[in-house]
Amino acid sequence: MNQEVLLILFEFVVLVFAFCIHEAAHAWMANRLGDPTARMLGRITLNPVKHIDPFGSVIMPLIAMFYHMPLIGWAKPTPVTPRNFKNYKRDDILVTLAGPASNLFVATSSLLLLLIIKHATADGGRSVLTAVMVAFRIPQASTEGLPALFPIALLLYFGVLINLSLFVFNLIPLPPLDGSKVLRHFLPYSVLETYDRIGMFSILILMFLGGRLISIGLNPLLGTFNSLLLGM
Repeated sequence: MNQEVLLILFEFVVLVFAFCIHEAAHAWMANRLGDPTARMLGRITLNPVKHIDPFGSVIMPLIAMFYHMPLIGWAKPTPVTPRNFKNYKRDDILVTLAGPASNLFVATSSLLLLLIIKHATADGGRSVLTAVMVAFRIPQASTEGLPALFPIALLLYFGVLINLSLFVFNLIPLPPLDGSKVLRHFLPYSVLETYDRIGMFSILILMFLGGRLISIGLNPLLGTFNSLLLGM
């Protein structure tokens, strides 16, 4: 199989998992805070069938991957009934932040597993370094003679890269992203109507500026993760 197609397959598998854990985290937190809506619809699960949006989770990401565009995609929104919350503002914010927090947790867990591979396995350091180079499509990367753990290291590094990207992407304060749902709790009522209208143009804004907006938050965060991974 062509290496580029194989890399896209790896990325897509990790992306689907990242979508699933993001939405399942929203559902789990809502249930913990008194709203069983998502739980009753079977959304507290990592089963992709429950979360995947055919266009946003499959077609858009695959197009972006094949044409090396900024990776933009989405899953089916997790239904929430805010009136079930005891403290509407606090609980709605916690449910909203649970999604991005789950992606940050997976990225951190992937980093820790990569460090274990690096230090606890034969030729683990080379496997991890090559995984980073292959993920960034660096031509000098050679996969010859690498141990059987290399594909796992590559999947884990994509876990870092994609989950950090989703963490940053979802915190962008544009409707209907999670960042906007948190921000609107702190806006005066007179501003809310205007702010919500931005949602009509969000897709266009994200298509043209999404890559730049993500890079502002992603570059320093990914730099920190890479420094820990390669320096420890």
